[in-house]
Amino acid sequence: MATAIIGTGNIGGTLARHLVRGGEPVVLAAKDEANAAALAQELGELARAASVEEAIAEADAVVFAVWLDTTKELVATHTRLLQNKVVVDPSNPLGFDESGQMIRTLPEGQSAGSVVAALLPAGAHYAKAFGTLAADALASAANREPERAVLFYATDDDAAATTIERLIHAAGFEPLKAGGVVDAGRMEIPGGDLHQYSLNGALLDLDEARGAVAAELSA
Repeated sequence: MATAIIGTGNIGGTLARHLVRGGEPVVLAAKDEANAAALAQELGELARAASVEEAIAEADAVVFAVWLDTTKELVATHTRLLQNKVVVDPSNPLGFDESGQMIRTLPEGQSAGSVVAALLPAGAHYAKAFGTLAADALASAANREPERAVLFYATDDDAAATTIERLIHAAGFEPLKAGGVVDAGRMEIPGGDLHQYSLNGALLDLDEARGAVAAELSA
């Protein structure tokens, strides 16, 4: 089974390239279907373009690489198709005001992860992942040597954990669980202590990442 990537921008397009490079088949969907088709052609035989509905139906894992409000709309529209799927959510409660300043779009204490997870059908398997690095770092840091950079994930679901660890490895990073859905906010911006922006741009190896996860718990 393939991984559906909904959205082919900075995050979705980069992730698609990494996964194909790691041997994972992907089905790409985007608001502009021509963009998805062009990327699929670029990536070769492990990638194909489809409508959002077709991509979700064909995949065992679905990555919503779009803005939070768009993710909410897509989940509401395709709830039935998401039954028994692993749903991967990189979203952040992030927006910009009229002057271009970053603003938080959810109340303090509420994470994008908790919002998305609550919208999913009971049989879906939710994971927060692929949103903890800036887009340029996600693109450039895959397969770093001698030690891979860590990508954090959060889930309460064993099936989701197994799938997301496989995908993170295939994408060229080291997976580390940061907790459950209740901990998803730690991985989000603005404000999450495990997001790269809050780590002064650092890319962490596994030991450093374990220390970062534990630091908040011992504070």
